[in-house]
Amino acid sequence: MSAVETGQPAAADGLAAAVAALAEDPDGVVEAIAAKAGVSPRVVLDLLPEGAAVAIPAEKFADVWQAMTGWGEVLFLVHTADIVLECVGALPEGSFGHGYFNIHGDSPIGGHIKADRCAVIYFVDRAFHGRRSLSVQFLNGEGEAMFKVFVRRDSARELLPDQVAAFEALRVATSAA
Repeated sequence: MSAVETGQPAAADGLAAAVAALAEDPDGVVEAIAAKAGVSPRVVLDLLPEGAAVAIPAEKFADVWQAMTGWGEVLFLVHTADIVLECVGALPEGSFGHGYFNIHGDSPIGGHIKADRCAVIYFVDRAFHGRRSLSVQFLNGEGEAMFKVFVRRDSARELLPDQVAAFEALRVATSAA
């Protein structure tokens, strides 16, 4: 899918710069690649090889969240220009109210998400510094990640097999529907 198809127009020179930056660092941090090229992270995700970043409609926000509440402890990540905040915990149930998707429960992950700002959800399966990495990324209309949910690793730094299976099943179920 091109940047134009995603609603994230990028000048031809920005697209060329993103292709070059991705070629130079194919398993690097998406936000760093995007910043180097002067494009949004969404443009970089759309440049990944087919199947590495599967986009699904934002309307599936609550369904995707609900499914991930059964994954056990995940890595919840918020990456801005100022901070990369990582929190390990189970995703609590959520519900809509007062303009937010509200998450509360017995988890360090909690708060209020402006779900209506979510423009697209990506299931990302790509190498990150030489190792397979799986994440569900919620992007806003500017093409920036609102937050990401990563499949966890065990003590040997291997992806947890039950979460890998859950990720793959949810990706198939939501992209086919």
